Amino acid sequence: MKFRDTSSQQGAELELAPMIDVVFLLLIFFIVTWQFARFERDMDISVPSAEEAQNTDRQTGEIVVNVREDGSIILNGRNVTKTELLAKLQSIYEAYPDQAVILRGSSDADFQSIMNVLDQIKKAGIWNVAFATTSPQG
Repeated sequence: MKFRDTSSQQGAELELAPMIDVVFLLLIFFIVTWQFARFERDMDISVPSAEEAQNTDRQTGEIVVNVREDGSIILNGRNVTKTELLAKLQSIYEAYPDQAVILRGSSDADFQSIMNVLDQIKKAGIWNVAFATTSPQG
């Protein structure tokens, strides 16, 4: 009976190329998801609470418009004026007619400021608008 010579066999080697590929894919995934979450982290906005608030599934590519307490408008993390907001929303509407827009107005903001932003959204032709709220505390 002939047995294999185990001393002449090569040991299993660790392949680094597939492991590096997986690490880079994970890195890209976390960078991309972090980029989307950044737009929601405007610390100057404290949205009002509502008893019927509910968490809905997020869609990719949602446009987040923040209205701060002083009336300044933040579109996806950038300060914009009302005319810039209208121009950007119109270009988005032309490319994606069913685009969702989330309006996050600070609870301390002037109601007229929020209505001005809502008017600009409607002028752009966007119909899919959601208002961000939080659940009441306690």
